[in-house]
Amino acid sequence: MSTPIRSMFRMAPALISALIAFVVLPLSALGQIAECASMVRDIGAPEYKGNPPQHMILCRKGYVLSHNAERRTPDWVVELLTPDRFVGPGDRKREGDPFAPDPDLMAEDRAELRDYRKSGFDRGHMAPAASMKFDVEAMRQSFYLSNMAPQVGRGLNQHIWADLEALVREWTCDRGRLIVVTGPIYDGPPRTIGEGAVAVPNAFYKIAYDPTAKRALAFILPNAAVKTRGQPPSKSLRAFVATVGEIEERSGLDFLSGLASRDERRIEATRSAVWPVRAGCGR
Repeated sequence: MSTPIRSMFRMAPALISALIAFVVLPLSALGQIAECASMVRDIGAPEYKGNPPQHMILCRKGYVLSHNAERRTPDWVVELLTPDRFVGPGDRKREGDPFAPDPDLMAEDRAELRDYRKSGFDRGHMAPAASMKFDVEAMRQSFYLSNMAPQVGRGLNQHIWADLEALVREWTCDRGRLIVVTGPIYDGPPRTIGEGAVAVPNAFYKIAYDPTAKRALAFILPNAAVKTRGQPPSKSLRAFVATVGEIEERSGLDFLSGLASRDERRIEATRSAVWPVRAGCGR
């Protein structure tokens, strides 16, 4: 089950109150909204700077996202990761193509499978499927195109981006709990693919926040093939470390607004070193 909320308002940190105020839902859906609210409770939901685009907040079993109706891609996707998410019944063989248009979006607002076909781009997960093994429904929802953006395949989606996703799982196992925010970056009017004019990002961001240590590690990767020269991911990713403030500047979003102002300013201005992997479990 997924819970969509059509929204033209700025998402406040009190996500659950805002969602319930705009729709009457069955108790099961309210429980899922409470789960989504817990994903952003520590940091606050990302907020649009200035006038927000037409968007819909989608509350899913494994993540919560804001889907941009004009671009037909998510603007942000938030996951609350713990090590137990990386094993379970969702890790079973899927028959056929698991990718699907989002049934909770109107046809004129969503990407379709045909938009990606022969486009030269991969259907790039923002919330990765490998983080959804804990639940069959969460795994299925992770393949909705609302969780995708057109991504260069060889050299990015199939390589360094996948390496970054794997490292995030390793860091989760080391630290016990991470809040991860992922999304596209557009530098001006984007090129598009398909009849639905799905926007092609210029770059992608990922922010990993450790709520226990109150530390964040942020990356911006270009939507292009990246040469790693055979380096291990922890080394090749150093060139793409960014600050949260830089991501805010390029994405038009405000992150970490749920933190104390002093902590927010410090974290957003800090360019962290790539975290080491000590224990590991997520690859």
